[in-house]
Amino acid sequence: MRQGWRWFGPEAPVSLDDVRQTGATNIVSSLHQVPIGRPWTESEVSERKAMIEDTPPGRSSLTWSVVESIPIPDAVKRKGGQAKAEIEAWIASLEAVAACGIPIICYNFMPVVDWTRTDLDYEIPTGATAMRFDHERFAAFDLFVLQRQGAEKEYSADDRNRAREVYEAMPEAEIAEITRIITSALPGSTTEPLTIPGFREKLAAYAGIDAARLRQHLVEFLQAVTPAAEARGVKLTLHPDDPPRPLFGLPRIASTADDYAALFKAIPSPANGMCYCTGSLGVRADNNLPEIARRFASRIYFAHLRATKREGDGRSFHESAHLEGDVDMVAVLKELVAEDRKRSPNDEIVFRSDHGHRMLDDLNKTVTPGYPAIGRMRGLAELRGILHALGARPS
Repeated sequence: MRQGWRWFGPEAPVSLDDVRQTGATNIVSSLHQVPIGRPWTESEVSERKAMIEDTPPGRSSLTWSVVESIPIPDAVKRKGGQAKAEIEAWIASLEAVAACGIPIICYNFMPVVDWTRTDLDYEIPTGATAMRFDHERFAAFDLFVLQRQGAEKEYSADDRNRAREVYEAMPEAEIAEITRIITSALPGSTTEPLTIPGFREKLAAYAGIDAARLRQHLVEFLQAVTPAAEARGVKLTLHPDDPPRPLFGLPRIASTADDYAALFKAIPSPANGMCYCTGSLGVRADNNLPEIARRFASRIYFAHLRATKREGDGRSFHESAHLEGDVDMVAVLKELVAEDRKRSPNDEIVFRSDHGHRMLDDLNKTVTPGYPAIGRMRGLAELRGILHALGARPS
């Protein structure tokens, strides 16, 4: 298994030398500066690849192994195969990536919002901070800030009453902050920062699109792009929904083992794979993570390894330390190692320590939400320890 690290580019707070010092050897990156929907060029990808792989004298080498991600334009999610221009642009980006020898592309199919949290710096007992999804705060935002049409039908009377109490106790600054967190584009997001009216407009555009229709649009997208991936030796990996349940009345279609089984049945090509994210899938108590890893082992080309802790109401959660929370990371890694041992050295699973607590010196620095250096390095060290105990030497 190959040790990956998500790197947000030359302007990121974490430098490539910082990455080297964590022990990671494989870079997970993207061209975040390219507007969504505009095709990547081979020269742009090559420039970023050279930045990563042209090793300065005396430094450890790094390899750009995963593109995370090429965002899928909203029109594809709403119109499926009818969004021909947008799909052709995405294929052009895939071709540029393939021409530069990068073998794995991660993407998601979450409509309007990407990974969603209500708090980016929730203080935990150690004094470090974590990202959190608080169901009551989310409901307060949905019902009383966004004032989404029809939202009240999706919450129980108790939920609505509690959300009102939470909302009425929020000072204006807190309302502004949760609005910024939820409606702004987070790193790797498929959305642009949204105003409340703009958010409502995007949600309205999905009227009549249920889970079955959204899944059909994903299938149509993959029917178009998978042949290009196959021809160029690229593996496509679908990231799970985060959190893995409907939000804002929008369907989610990559939340469970059954969701992935349906996708692989529809598109059986080996190029159609999975980004196995333990944090996202682990939010649902009914997702058996080791079983999912075992069931779809041959489809897992890329893994996000992190843990979440479900809270008392079963709907709120926060990011825990990597070996804590609700994820049995030892059992998960046993399954991934068993699969990885069947593969050739050029086809090893790339994993990365996903997210991390903001801790130690990072508490006083500007960090990318969810991606501080020290918390992720702690997670990578813990994961590496498990791998060594299992007799697997991560590369």
